[in-house]
Amino acid sequence: MSTSLRVGLLLVVSCLTVGPGCGPVEDLPEALIEETGTVEQEAATANGLSFNGLSFNGMSSNGLSFNGLSFNGLSSQGLSSSQFVTWFQTNPVLANMVMRYVVRCAVPAGQTRSYLNPRTGTTHTWAGLLGLAPDWAQGQRATTTEQQVVSACLAAHTTTSGNTMAISVLGLDGRGQVIPYSPSELTGFSEQEACFFGNLFTDEGIYVASNQGLLRGSQSSPRGCALSPGPLQRVEENCPPIVPLSSCDMYCDSSLLKPYHSRCTYRGKSYRPITTRLRKQDVFRCGDGVCQYTESCGLGTSYRDCLRDCGLCL
Repeated sequence: MSTSLRVGLLLVVSCLTVGPGCGPVEDLPEALIEETGTVEQEAATANGLSFNGLSFNGMSSNGLSFNGLSFNGLSSQGLSSSQFVTWFQTNPVLANMVMRYVVRCAVPAGQTRSYLNPRTGTTHTWAGLLGLAPDWAQGQRATTTEQQVVSACLAAHTTTSGNTMAISVLGLDGRGQVIPYSPSELTGFSEQEACFFGNLFTDEGIYVASNQGLLRGSQSSPRGCALSPGPLQRVEENCPPIVPLSSCDMYCDSSLLKPYHSRCTYRGKSYRPITTRLRKQDVFRCGDGVCQYTESCGLGTSYRDCLRDCGLCL
């Protein structure tokens, strides 16, 4: 039986992503390579640290969409099926990027999945990391819970700005096992961000709600779809197919005794979510001395007219 991943979304390559190379090796800035080595090494020790970089840009200009990706699990047999080959050949560059994150979310660290492109002779290899879908990773049909948690993981790795940053990924896998985390991970990623839930394998949609409350007028985030805008904030419009909601507390179980939500409910349907955390420096504040790309010049103290960081508009 095949697993149908009806990814009703548009996927655009907008930045270089971090992880073991897939096909030709990308040129990465030296500083990013150094940071990547640290985070990936920690992740390999069973922490839920990863890098975002999967872009969901709604109705983008190239109009590329994938509405019929189906293959028999994430085993070597599934990746050699005619359905997978047809899907991959539709747009190899986009498919390579999608598979990088699908495997990263679904397959455990230490394992890889490879595909030999018969047209180019290139072998694409994708590294596992989080292991959220053990049955699917073993070549079986993805369970409903695995569909949900992989969908949430993909959404958690998206960026609308094209900028890559480290994120902490928390929650339960498809079998209900806790994604391992350490006290140092929670300390280093002290900013609670969001909860992601839904199902991209079906037509149920994908959603995000904030775990931090409303941003103040001086604050801004490159993850504008995840953190709820405050009264002085610009509402992020570049989120589809992700639907921003309000607070995680309105839709999910309590996270008071644990750093993650284990169930979120929307319109009477329950989902296995992913909870994310950021480093403190990745929630920008007007007055921190750096004119961030989310901030603008002006005479005020909000991120939209941040005099202290960006100066006067000339």
